[in-house]
Amino acid sequence: MKKIPMRTCVVSKEKLPKKELIRIVNTADGVIIDETGKVNGHGCYLKKDADIINRAREKKILNRYLEVDVTDSIYDELLEKIK
Repeated sequence: MKKIPMRTCVVSKEKLPKKELIRIVNTADGVIIDETGKVNGHGCYLKKDADIINRAREKKILNRYLEVDVTDSIYDELLEKIK
């Protein structure tokens, strides 16, 4: 049986399979959404849920984890991707 990689959502603190989460990465070019899960840089995971993304925006959780100012366009893009 193959091992399922588990990751933790930075907002809800739930441990979930990697495929159920979205990775956001702080790269040299700025903050991006990592579709492949293999982009170099400091990253964190969010659950694919609109409530979680909105809570991350309100409390500026990604700003703390990525140590950079995350723009609203990233949150809007995240919401588009989960629909």
